[in-house]
Amino acid sequence: MLHITQILDAVAQGDPQAASQLLPLVYEELRRLAARNLARETPGQTLDATGLVHEAYLRLVGRQGPIYKDRGHFFAAAATAMRRILIDRARRKQTQKRGGDWERQQLRSVPAREPDEELLALDEALEKLAIQHPLKAQLVELRYFAGLTGEQAAQVLGISPTTADRHWAFARAWLQAEVRGR
Repeated sequence: MLHITQILDAVAQGDPQAASQLLPLVYEELRRLAARNLARETPGQTLDATGLVHEAYLRLVGRQGPIYKDRGHFFAAAATAMRRILIDRARRKQTQKRGGDWERQQLRSVPAREPDEELLALDEALEKLAIQHPLKAQLVELRYFAGLTGEQAAQVLGISPTTADRHWAFARAWLQAEVRGR
């Protein structure tokens, strides 16, 4: 872990070799994170876990990116970057050019919400939560998108596990109410 933090410091200082040293150390964990995020998507996507990892990694270490304090901060940023990539893709799919005004016809009698719509609804609700309760929104990103446990997320945020559990319960209930009311 200390080695990753040292490499992140070197990346922040502009060392061109550091970024190439970082990828092999974090690749498998980023790939698991990407696979977890893509598992929630509709089957048959053109974006796979490898593509999502590469796109997120470029956003994280490309062009004078932010300085990461440590490994946890880096993976929290990676989860956010992956979330943004998936949100952008969902929005692009709904544009007029891509048939955004077409309505899908369900074969079932009960209309179900499309996964892209669910992701967009969750993103919109999460943005509202971030305005009112930024720490709770960060906790949701770490737990839901980064796949961290409550204890790991508490450590990244610098709060106790008990506080993280209370924030998690509140955020889940708040987000569910917000998404249902949409």
